[in-house]
Parts: sequence; structure tokens; C-alpha cells
Amino acid sequence: MNERKRQVLRTAQRIFIDKGFTATSVQDILNEAKISKGTFYNYFSSKNECLLAILEQARIETYLKRQELLIGQDPRNKEILTQQIVLRLHMNREQNLLPIYEAVYHSGEEDLKQFVKKILYDEFSWLAERIVDVYGKSAKPYALDCAMMLLGMLHHTLHSWSTISSKEPDATQLLNFLLRRMDSILPDMIRSSDAFFDVHLFKTFRNDHSQNTITKDLLAKDLLGFRDRLELEEQPAGKQYVQFLLEEIQSNSPRFFVLESIARSFRESYVGTSHEAEARELASKVWRFSGTYK
Repeated sequence: MNERKRQVLRTAQRIFIDKGFTATSVQDILNEAKISKGTFYNYFSSKNECLLAILEQARIETYLKRQELLIGQDPRNKEILTQQIVLRLHMNREQNLLPIYEAVYHSGEEDLKQFVKKILYDEFSWLAERIVDVYGKSAKPYALDCAMMLLGMLHHTLHSWSTISSKEPDATQLLNFLLRRMDSILPDMIRSSDAFFDVHLFKTFRNDHSQNTITKDLLAKDLLGFRDRLELEEQPAGKQYVQFLLEEIQSNSPRFFVLESIARSFRESYVGTSHEAEARELASKVWRFSGTYK
């Protein structure tokens, strides 16, 4: 995605928040972004697709930052899990995404609603896997139940808080409280073999909502394309990271812990540049590649 297209997305997001998705027309976006209708439709087939691209960018950024929190950390550490969950709450608030999600639910647009459902399903699946990381393999048959209960308690508590207080709740403190409740709930479920969702449903759930696999060849192609678009004098450190990534990916036995560490350094080297968003997308692909094959 080129920088101009990203600028259009940022403009569209601002208008969607200010006017509401339904009330916003493509012409509103054209006027504010100062682009022609042809340019807009070269980027997006519709207003809906433009909105989906905004939500997809937020999803990628959340995924990437969550993965980076695990670098050099014990996946069993509950503090890391707390940080990962809180990260999405902060992201939603910083990017003002909640009004957009609400607009989607009330839009009547089936493609938008299905996409938001997929984001929710991805969140359940991710959290279920992290619950197994934290509580051990014995938690696996109950992980999907616990993921849904934990997110349900979190969002209902936040909603209830907003009705009785004008202050922002301490999300980290709340998550720590809820995880202490999970410390009691999950062992009891294991002892009594009491699960609401069948473990086979969890497997089906994951398969139905998994992302397309990132292959070695596709990732190398994307990295080469990024490198070729860079100006000769631009970000020498960043270009070195690209080369490191390419060499590691194309080796017979990629060292995934090395890939993950370099991916973060690569992304950080382009922060504040016109290539920041694309570097973030590539780093996300490196993590997905690593997660698929390690």
C-alpha cells in the first residue's frame, strides 16, 4: 500500500468518526482528501472497502505489537498477557475505533458485519491460545470458554463502569482482577471436566477463521519489492535489516527467534518515515510466517 493511499485512509477515518459512516459519502472523502473519483476507485472499489482497509490496518498493528511484547519473555507470564489485552483497549481509544465498530453493527451492510465478526473470532482464538500458554495444556479443552468469559467480563465491567463514573478505569488493574478470578474458575472447570464449547468446535473455529498462510517465497518477494522501492540514500540501517530478514528466511533452517527480533528492529527503523506503515505490514507478515512454521 503506497503512502498516498494511506493518507486517503486517514482522511476517510477522520470523516467517518466526525460524520458517521452512513452519513459520509465518497464525495466527502474526495473533497477532504483532494483526490479525483478515479483515484479513489483505483484504491477502493467502494466506501465499504475503504472502511474495511481502516479496520484491517488497526488489526495488523494490534497483532504486531502484541507479538513484540513476547520477545524475550516467558509466554506463561500473566503480566504480558495483561499488557497484550490492554493494548487493544488503548488502540481502540487512541484511534477512536469504537464509533466505527458501532456504525458497522448498525449499518445493515453484511460484508462489514462479517468482517467485524471475523475480528471478534480472531480475538477469541488468540486469547484461547494465550490462555493455554499461561495455564498449561490441561486448559486447552476449556480455553475457548475462558476466552469468551474473560472478554465478556472485561467489556461488561467497562460498560458498567462508564455508567457510574466519569473517570477512566485502570484497565491493567481491572485485567489483573479478572485474571485472578480466572485462576479460580479454570482449575474448577478442569477438575469437573465442565466445558460448554466442545474442543472439536475450537479446532473448527480456528480453521474457519485462520488467515492465509505466509509462505517463504511470498514473504521474500514482498521484502525484495520493498527494498527495491527504497531510495539509494534512504535508511541504510533499515535496508540492512531487510537483507538480514531475507537471508534468514531463505536459509534451510530459519531461526525464528532471530527473525522476530530483527522484525521489530526493522519496523522501528522506519518509524516517522513515509515507509512506516508498509514496514509495519511486512513485520506483521514475518511474525505470521514465524508462527506458521516454528
